[in-house]
Amino acid sequence: TGASGTIYAQQLILDLLSLSHDIDLMISSAGLFVAAEELDWQIPEDESEASRYFNEMFRNLAVKQNESIVDKLGRVNYYRYDHISAPPASGSYFSDGMIIIPCSMGAASSVASGKSDNLLERTADVALKEHRRMVMVPRESPMHAIHLRNLLTLAELGVYIVPACPSFYQHPRTIDDLVEYFSLRVLDQLGIHLESDQRWT
Repeated sequence: TGASGTIYAQQLILDLLSLSHDIDLMISSAGLFVAAEELDWQIPEDESEASRYFNEMFRNLAVKQNESIVDKLGRVNYYRYDHISAPPASGSYFSDGMIIIPCSMGAASSVASGKSDNLLERTADVALKEHRRMVMVPRESPMHAIHLRNLLTLAELGVYIVPACPSFYQHPRTIDDLVEYFSLRVLDQLGIHLESDQRWT
């Protein structure tokens, strides 16, 4: 969504693809702007072209990180935020869960109030009504009472709220170290546990 922190989304997508998961990706209109600003994502308007763009981009990132994982990469299916009839908008379309990363307070408010004005909001509404696991990564500071109330409403519905707060006990040396470890912690909330020598022992 429109919050800063696209790098968190990029790492999480790469981790999931590396574990052979397929991903339905949607980005809000504000999120498109932020992604272009922060990571220079130049996403084509056409959904199939955008899907090709992301699959090629993540393949290249995987090669840089670990060439041996390239053959088992999952696939990204990109859907425009205004494609309200896309498969994820239906409760009969099965998914294992949903992660909103990074999550703006505007998006959190829309999900908490059941608003379904775009594909991302509708997909979140479907995840809630179908009792699927949802992880939300708010990236905002400071927060006022309305933000906190919305997050409490979502937590009471079973949403896992994981603020974008990097940890330091693993002695990170780079921003990538921080982001990679945070991605691991987000995946823990989905029941996907990556092996890592950075875990607390």
